[in-house]
Formats: sequence, C-alpha cells, structure tokens
Amino acid sequence: MIRSAKPSDVPAIHAMIRELAAYERAPREARATEEQLREALFGAHPAVFALIAEEAGEPAEPVGFALWFRNFSTWTGTHGVYLEDLYVTPRARGGGHGKALLAELARICVKRGYARFEWSVLDWNEPAIGFYASLGAEPMDEWTVRRLAGEPLRALAAQGSGTAATSGSLSEATSLSN
Repeated sequence: MIRSAKPSDVPAIHAMIRELAAYERAPREARATEEQLREALFGAHPAVFALIAEEAGEPAEPVGFALWFRNFSTWTGTHGVYLEDLYVTPRARGGGHGKALLAELARICVKRGYARFEWSVLDWNEPAIGFYASLGAEPMDEWTVRRLAGEPLRALAAQGSGTAATSGSLSEATSLSN
C-alpha cells in the first residue's frame, strides 16, 4: 500500500534515510534530524513531501519511502517532481514497493499537469539503474549535476551584493512563496 506520510512516520523515514546513506557509502553525510524532517514535511510551510510504502499486516509497517519536491521548468512553463530519495528496506525489495512509489509519483505528475519527473542515481548503482531503465527512464547524458555546499557555498554567498534592496526583495519573495 502507498500512502502520504504522516507526522508519526518521521522516525521511520529518518531511520530509512540513515540506511540509504549507509548503502550509498555516505553515512556521515546524512545529518538531518527528525525535528528537521518533521518541520520540512509538516511545518507551517511544507517544502517537501513523502509517500510511504507499507507491508500488509497489523499494524501496517513502513518498508519504503519516496521523498520529493516540486521543481519548475522554464522551458515547459510547468512544475515537475524531483525525487530526492527512494528507498525500500532490503527485506522488502522485490515486492513491488519501489515501482508502486514511482507509479504514485507519476500519477501525481499526470494528475497535476506536471511535465517532468526527475531524479539522480549514483553511477555505480547498477541495480537501481537497471530498474529505472526497465520503467523507461532515460539518462540525461548531456547534463552533469553541480553542487555548492559547505565552505564553497559560504564563500560564494559572501560575494553577494548584500544591498538592502536585493536582500529585502529576495527575503520578501521567499516569504511570499512559502
């Protein structure tokens, strides 16, 4: 069964994020706390959304999740879905949970008129790459992901104009969009 996450799912989501980080060989990089996840998912202005895959039984137990957010394409003029994380616990893999989570996100895209459903996959993760290919997902060979974080992010931010007009406009626009 696939359903929207609820606040009581936060501990399970957090635990699965930690499992995913370990699988992706980056356990120290997964620093999000349960409180941060709760605020992002269920705070006054949710910025991300999550679906839960459950195994049948009493009580139903979360065995996977998909965490996503809306993006926007200036080329199509429409929103899309960016899948940040997809994870199914090892004992539940092969049961169709991952495909069901992706199918529900595809349904959300189609229902809302979104043009794209995108995500990233590690280039060494052959099982995931094969799974995504079986669904018809195509690699974006001409695109390379870039990221600023930590000190390089702070260094670039320090080079910003810092003018009151720019800062105020950006803060105002940000608060209006939330």
